[in-house]
Amino acid sequence: MSDKRISFKVDGEVQGVNFRSYTQKQARSIGVTGFVTNASDGTVQGEAQGSADQLKEFVQHLNKGPSAASVSGVEHNEISSKSGENSFNVHQRHFSSSESSKIQKFFEKKETELVRRTPAAWPHHEFSPEQMNAVTVAHRETQTRADKAALVAVKILRWGLDVATGYKHKQGAMTEEKYMIRNVFLESVAGVPGMVAGMIRHLNSMRRMKRDNGWIETLLEESYNERMHLLTFLKMSKPGPFMRLMVLGAQGIWCNALFFAYLISPRTVHRFVGYLEEEAVYTYTRQIEDLDAGRLPKWEKLQAPDIAVDYWKMPEGHRTMRDLLLYIRADESKHREVNHTLGNLNQKEDPNPYASEYKDSSKPHPSKDLAYTKPTGWERHEII
Repeated sequence: MSDKRISFKVDGEVQGVNFRSYTQKQARSIGVTGFVTNASDGTVQGEAQGSADQLKEFVQHLNKGPSAASVSGVEHNEISSKSGENSFNVHQRHFSSSESSKIQKFFEKKETELVRRTPAAWPHHEFSPEQMNAVTVAHRETQTRADKAALVAVKILRWGLDVATGYKHKQGAMTEEKYMIRNVFLESVAGVPGMVAGMIRHLNSMRRMKRDNGWIETLLEESYNERMHLLTFLKMSKPGPFMRLMVLGAQGIWCNALFFAYLISPRTVHRFVGYLEEEAVYTYTRQIEDLDAGRLPKWEKLQAPDIAVDYWKMPEGHRTMRDLLLYIRADESKHREVNHTLGNLNQKEDPNPYASEYKDSSKPHPSKDLAYTKPTGWERHEII
């Protein structure tokens, strides 16, 4: 009896739960050939070829799925069979329907027998579409020598980052792949300042045997948020050996430099990070503008990965790459404001305004969301 071939589509909670590996294992165990891939609409799709009995058993496995999955339905239709196929493979999800794209889904979740999922340690604060679209590029003018030193340091870092990631300022010179390389590198170092500052303040609090007035939590949450940006991009792009080496070297230098800098002048470091976040807001704004102008066609219909949907609680109908960039840009704008504000305060005595309750909450004041924003930071006399 000749083999038959079907196309199949699996709906439900089927991405990020090792569904493709499970499908490949079951197909190979019963002698079915073909492929399986994650689709941009959140389903798992593919093709399978074998005898009628083999395909019937294969579809039964699709309906069951791995233990971490929740299958709501399986559609399959008979299509023309193919010759010369001798295995069942997992295909990576691409930005476009073309299989020549080099950008692949990466950082798969590990399925275990008992653990279903691990939620975010710091749930993300909700942003409305209006608030995110209102984010703008802004710059705080230097007022002291320390401010000038921080700005010069950021410009030097920006130049090095441009060289390392091949970033071009000319309109239309950046592709989806080039932007993704820059984003991965940028976020891999952006998560360092908050962690270093939080660690130093944590040790200082124990050494002085005094409270830290709420600074530590905000700094660690900022670092966590930046790492979530990185993990989201790693769902879309697999960095090569050279990029991994660059990240390793940058983190080694970056972490140690920030450690000593924060010991010497935490105020200057916060100003430095504030200026750095200004650059981040500019970078993501440019990506959004290029996407809107049609210069990034591979991103036009790209859906945000599951990790992003879960972390930002992205609503139905607002889960595209553009929506993802809006969320990340909004995060960076908040980090910009937070660090410029912290750079204006008494580093030892003032409470963290982003972890404080205000006597009159109806008046504009620093907050973790975008209810009241001040891109260049709140001055000390406004909040303390």
